[in-house]
Amino acid sequence: MTTVSSSTHNSSADTLLRIYEHILDRMNEGVHVIDSDGTTIVYNSKMTELELMTRQDVLHKPLAEVFQFPSGQESTLLTCLRTGNSIRNTRQTYFNDKQKEISTINNTYPIIEDGKVIGAMEIANDVTKMERLIRENLLQKNGSRYTFEHIIGRSGPILDVIENAKRAARTSSSVLVVGETGAGKELFVQSIHNASLRASGPLISQNCAALPDSLIEGLLFGTARGAFTGAVERPGLFEQAEGGTLFLDEINSLSMPLQAKLLRALQEKSIRRIGDTKDRTIDVRIIAAINEDPVEAIANSHLRKDLYYRLGVVTLFLPPLRDRKEDIPMLVSHFIEKYNELFQMEVRSISDEVLQFFIQHDWPGNVRELQHLIEGAMNLMIDDESTIRYEHLPLHFLRRTPAVPVTIEQPSPHTLPFLDEGKPLKETMQEFETAYIHHVVERYNGNISRAAKELQISRQSLQYRLRKLGIKG
Repeated sequence: MTTVSSSTHNSSADTLLRIYEHILDRMNEGVHVIDSDGTTIVYNSKMTELELMTRQDVLHKPLAEVFQFPSGQESTLLTCLRTGNSIRNTRQTYFNDKQKEISTINNTYPIIEDGKVIGAMEIANDVTKMERLIRENLLQKNGSRYTFEHIIGRSGPILDVIENAKRAARTSSSVLVVGETGAGKELFVQSIHNASLRASGPLISQNCAALPDSLIEGLLFGTARGAFTGAVERPGLFEQAEGGTLFLDEINSLSMPLQAKLLRALQEKSIRRIGDTKDRTIDVRIIAAINEDPVEAIANSHLRKDLYYRLGVVTLFLPPLRDRKEDIPMLVSHFIEKYNELFQMEVRSISDEVLQFFIQHDWPGNVRELQHLIEGAMNLMIDDESTIRYEHLPLHFLRRTPAVPVTIEQPSPHTLPFLDEGKPLKETMQEFETAYIHHVVERYNGNISRAAKELQISRQSLQYRLRKLGIKG
């Protein structure tokens, strides 16, 4: 039989308690526990955020003395303690000790031991976050999730387009969105739909370049049974979008005959399924998008002039990112926040060198290219890094900036450059870095991974420095 000393028991209990504390403080829900007297005994980090309090403000104090509740209402924790009954998914609004209003969604449970209620615990969620998630879920059910609030930018060009788009949302007129790939056409389309009177209706999207004409026609207008071998009675996208919005992207990729049929549907507000003999009235708003200048598209026979006039009742020209570079810092912050949440990281900024590169870059892929660049850079960062630096950028971006050649003499295995007191510090440090990196890479016969390990930097960081300093690995 094994005997364990009391000191060992105490040590194990203390260790277990610390583990529980770590777990509680990493939860994304607030946890608040009171004892049988209504005194707080557990109060985790998330709860301090939700209630804007510190642990010292709440722990070991009677709950009723710290928080105030509206007249006639009682704390769900105290109610649970008094009745011994669980309270689920209940919204509670109350005030902290600074008279700040707090709203949470709570699940509250009694703590029972030997048939006696000895305390109560509450798991709380931020009601603002919960309501936002509900709104987003509703938007997703309608096929859209973006509103004008999601459009990032404060530059003149983007604000002008946003204002015109908001005006267009008040009517049911057709809209033509003109913009390069990655400029945010889908974002504007969803925002217009969700700000319009058709927001409760469906938003159906179709990229016209994704399918050949033989399929896209049936997809748009529907098919009648027997129209061709295997054809069944099937409504098209126009009918599916009834009462809502139909978004046709890259409309300039449609053939001229199909553009003529689309024009007829817009003018007569009716469609005829393939193989059918009757027309069907439709109530659908059309928003189309094109990724080239409409005038050039007409001149190159990519777009019918009459269809352009019919679609372009309202025409929105989205500015490319290169024409609104003052929005780049705001966009960068937005994407860093997005991928911090997705990757569970704590990146806070980009270096001045990276910002300068972003400002000088032409951004042929526009905002989408910037988003993918931030995502790629954050994938190359190690856990304790909080700033995106140039060496974190994906290799295909680094290749766009040619390395500045640096002429150096081959150093011996144990020598470094002589110090010249007349040289600027920056130049001296660059020469030292060049020689030392060359020395380490040479010692490992060009093995970048082993050299990076000795230098205690990432492989990507070493590759960047080799290019920057003009050293062949």
